[in-house]
Amino acid sequence: MCGIIGYLGNHEASPFLVEALKRLEYRGYDSAGIATINGGHLDRRRAVGKLVNLSDVLVHSPLPGKSGIGHTRWATHGEPSEVNAHPHRAGKVAVVHNGIIENFRELRRELSDKGLVPVTETDTETVAMLTALYIEEGLTPVQAVRKTLERLEGAFALLFLFDGEADLMIAARKGSPLAIGHGDGENYVGSDALALAPLTDRITYLEEGDWAVITRETIDIFDRHGNIANRAMKRVSLDKAQVDKAGHKHFMAKEIAEQPQVIAEAIQHYLGASGSTISLPGAGLDFTNVERLVMVACGTAYYACLTAKYWFERIAGLPVEVDVASEFRYREPPITQGTVALFVSQSGETADTLAALRYCEGKAEQIVSVVNVAESSIARESDLALPILAGTEIGVASTKAFSCQLTVMLILALEAARQKGRISEDQLESTLASLRGLPAVFGNALDANTVAEALSLELAEAQDILFLGRGLMYPLALEGALKMKEISYIHAEAYASGELKHGPIALIDKNVPVVVMAPRDGLFEKTVSNMQEVMARGGKVVLISDRAGLEAAQDGIWRSIEMPTVDPLLTPILYALPAQLMAYHTAVAKGTDVDQPRNLAKSVTVE
Repeated sequence: MCGIIGYLGNHEASPFLVEALKRLEYRGYDSAGIATINGGHLDRRRAVGKLVNLSDVLVHSPLPGKSGIGHTRWATHGEPSEVNAHPHRAGKVAVVHNGIIENFRELRRELSDKGLVPVTETDTETVAMLTALYIEEGLTPVQAVRKTLERLEGAFALLFLFDGEADLMIAARKGSPLAIGHGDGENYVGSDALALAPLTDRITYLEEGDWAVITRETIDIFDRHGNIANRAMKRVSLDKAQVDKAGHKHFMAKEIAEQPQVIAEAIQHYLGASGSTISLPGAGLDFTNVERLVMVACGTAYYACLTAKYWFERIAGLPVEVDVASEFRYREPPITQGTVALFVSQSGETADTLAALRYCEGKAEQIVSVVNVAESSIARESDLALPILAGTEIGVASTKAFSCQLTVMLILALEAARQKGRISEDQLESTLASLRGLPAVFGNALDANTVAEALSLELAEAQDILFLGRGLMYPLALEGALKMKEISYIHAEAYASGELKHGPIALIDKNVPVVVMAPRDGLFEKTVSNMQEVMARGGKVVLISDRAGLEAAQDGIWRSIEMPTVDPLLTPILYALPAQLMAYHTAVAKGTDVDQPRNLAKSVTVE
């Protein structure tokens, strides 16, 4: 959740650290801070709130030095405050940390018995205090860090800096990602390659349990047992333009607008130049003997899985179980023979999803992942990783990653149906033709932006909003409600349309907008009946449908958004757009922070 950056070089560290933290602020923005070594002396600056506040502090109180570490925080232990902000310092040690030290209370009691009292509420300070104690007892910084790491329980990415050591930095990774960037006479450390993009394209990813001793000229990586581990250096190509807003007011607006392009790239990747055959990476996936598919994810990715469940079961006749990763991993479900486990994560580092994947290792026939970051932990630990090719997504509320996840999983469902003989060649060819045309249809659908913007001025006045959908539209209703609540802070809930009369209808009155997602398909008439139940009780219906659906709906619709007509299998991908646009414009109308909503962070790397 938090962002970490480190620099050892021949230039002033502070500008590098602050600029890199700007690219990591999507990971957390409760507070920020940096520490440097100047003239052999360790010093730091910290500020509460967004990174601009730290920049203001540095204007009035500069922090020189050519080696340093930085951090942008998403609070876990202790409220956002300057005293709780990273880097934390004890004695000669400064530490930045992403993750949770689960046994920090036990370690605190041990330190307290030695007369050492913490000054913060954080678990991270305990790491600094323990390392400083070992140095005071005569260990070198490297020895002290290794001994400290042996004591820590939980998940963490850690970066250490030491007073009097201007050419030394130590990094450690257990459960949270960390990457080392290679330079010429300088080296870098970051939470991900995005932070290091302008500095270097030569990246080494630390593996689980690794720790590294870094100087300007050398990088020595050790595994969890203390043995030298030669991890591969990779060239990472990241277009710097991807981290700019490109003229849009918010990253979310930019990423919504990019969807036709990235969907097209995903389709081309899996359908090839001809667009008539499906091609999976490597050896692909043999569905002929697959008896069951278990899909696991969190948040928006979970709703993508719920959508894909309809596809796999309806098209391929393959039984599917979908689970929230944080529940799956502790439920310890039996993994029967013939089960393929599929994990979906934009970042590829989601802590609960990664833990669920590891639970399935050695139990499932094959582990497959659908990810946006090819070098992520989830991708590397999968038997088959399917990239969604959405490009860098900065906005906390996922948009283009969601539509690309859906696109890739529809293609996978079609391939499963082909292998199992559940779809004819003509049917497959027709569906793939429709899929190839989706980016153009999606581009036309962006015209709904004007309607959504006007509607948002009225939605912004609501305290509660309900979303309804049937079949493939039910997961989209769930996703629409999530988008609305996470960036506009309006309470929003979603229900399967048929469940309305089983309780939620009690919430209906003239003040509650009800968003109904209903293309003119085989379930449309039943959904119209549910709309009538809402309108009979004074509810304000917002109908999202195609032209045929809007014409068939009876009088009484409060507002409507028209979508192009597409193959019914493709409607979930297309109908993600109006949900995104409504949430975005409603948030703008309410004046909330669209890209960095309160209490949320982009990459959830802690439980």
